[in-house]
Parts: sequence; C-alpha cells; structure tokens
Amino acid sequence: MYLRSKSRGNTKNMKGDKMIKSQRNKILLTLVASLLAISLVITGCPAPAAEVLNMGLIPAEDPEKIIASFQPMIEALEKILGMEIKPFVATDYAGVVEAMRVGKIDIAWFGPFSYVLAAERAGAVAIAKGMDLRGETTYRSLIVTHKESGIKTLDDLRGKDFAFVDPASTSGHLIPRFMLMKAGLDPEKDFKSFTFAGGHDAVALAVKHQKVDAGGVGEPPFKAMVERGVIVEGEVVVLAVSDPIPNSPIAVRGDLDPELKKKIQQAILEVHKHMTAGDMGWHRVIKYVEARDEDYDIIREVQELLGL
Repeated sequence: MYLRSKSRGNTKNMKGDKMIKSQRNKILLTLVASLLAISLVITGCPAPAAEVLNMGLIPAEDPEKIIASFQPMIEALEKILGMEIKPFVATDYAGVVEAMRVGKIDIAWFGPFSYVLAAERAGAVAIAKGMDLRGETTYRSLIVTHKESGIKTLDDLRGKDFAFVDPASTSGHLIPRFMLMKAGLDPEKDFKSFTFAGGHDAVALAVKHQKVDAGGVGEPPFKAMVERGVIVEGEVVVLAVSDPIPNSPIAVRGDLDPELKKKIQQAILEVHKHMTAGDMGWHRVIKYVEARDEDYDIIREVQELLGL
C-alpha cells in the first residue's frame, strides 16, 4: 500500500505530487479506501455461529507467520473455552478494524494504533496485552538504514527514500513519523519518496536490499530477523530508538455478551498455564496480563499531535 512515490523499486506505480496535497488527507484517504474495499467483501459473509469465535490478526508480518505464531495459543484457548476459534489475517491493518466494525470477527490482536482506531470505529475493548521475557509490557520503534547509505543522523534522511509498514501500524508508522517530526522532518516535504511496505519484515528487507534508504520498524521483529540470520548484524544500522510503547492488545467486540467477554478474558489471562513458554503470540510473549483502554491514551495523544 502506498501513499506517495516518485522513483525506484516498488514505488514506481504511484506518483507523489499529483496525488493529495495534505498529509492528513493522504493518510485518511488511504485508510478509508482500505476500509471501504474490505467492507464490500466481508459484509456479504454469514454471521459467525455461536459456538465459533472469529479472531482477527493484523498482518504485521507474512500472514502465514502470523497465524503460525498464534496457533498454539488458539488451540489452547479452544480447549479452555470449549469453542472453535477461526483466525483471520486481513490484507492490511484497516481490514481487521473493518471486520470487527461489521461484526465478522469477535476478538482481535491489534497493534496499539490500530486498536485505538478499532475502539473509535468498531467499539473494540482491550482485555489483555502481552508480557515478554523481561517482564515488560512495552516495546520500541526503530528507524533503520543500510550500512552503505552514508546516513548518520535523522537529518541526513532529507531527500531520501523511506519505507513505513502500514498507515495503521504503531511502531511501523505512527511512532516513526512522530520521531521524524520531532527531528524537524516532514515525510510529505522532506523525503524524495515514501512507501508503505505492508509488514515489518518487508520494511527491514527493503532497507537491507537498498530498495529504500531507511525505514521505520518495530524492534521485536527486527531483532528476530537478526537472530534468525535474515539480516546480518551490522548490515542494517539503527539510527533512532523510540520511547516505550504499550504492547499490542487483544480486544473483543464491545457488543459481545458480557459473560462471554469475561470468559474470553479469563481464558487469555490463564492460557500460559496450559502452554509452553514462548508459544503465546507474536515475538516472545510469555503470558498475557489485563489491559485497559486508558493504557493506549498515549497513542491517542501522538495521533492527535500528528493530526492522523
């Protein structure tokens, strides 16, 4: 998905200056277009059966990887709840928001920013968030470049090609954009081009292969790619690290039966007792703890500051 593009690689199909002048309108129109397109598809689907929970997952990485990372937890939850859980990965983050809005999913794993959008548009209610091996319930965003770029500071990004993850990604768009704006850089004016690559892995690989000069990516998936050897340590350089971000929440539809919501939340908070550590979601989640909507007020503040 792209907002603006001027030159090389995968950006050649979109022409920047002829699209939309306003930064706010560009982001808004991209999200709305995604929502409308997906709505046309999923509104014709039958409503889920009472004994089945449909679970949406944002496409933070390749959909098969996302489903595989959640499958052990899903199977454990099925046993605890006595219900079938069907996972669904949309083509973009907005697709999961829209699926919940029209009632086609009951529960979802969102990023912090996509959760805020889902709370606004779809009545989503956060019930749990992941805890990692450090006992932390936060993570960070990175701005990275390849070692041959000659880029040493954020200011060196002027006139360069940049990749974000998705318009509704927290660590792959909202927070990197905030970091850039704090450094005096406006992606709309100061970059040669910018794109949305679709996933954190796609951004990291675009930087590695010099398809773009730099990009914004979440720290957990980036570190995992280094540990797997997909990225050789040192070939992609970290330019900036964000302040802590609240971990991605699992949320339910606000109009679900209250007893069912309580039952789902309790099952998620206890699922680690039924599983092997490290098998509970995306990137080293060892257990889930209670999440509250106000945990994500900091995301709302950044959203407002950026006018998104």
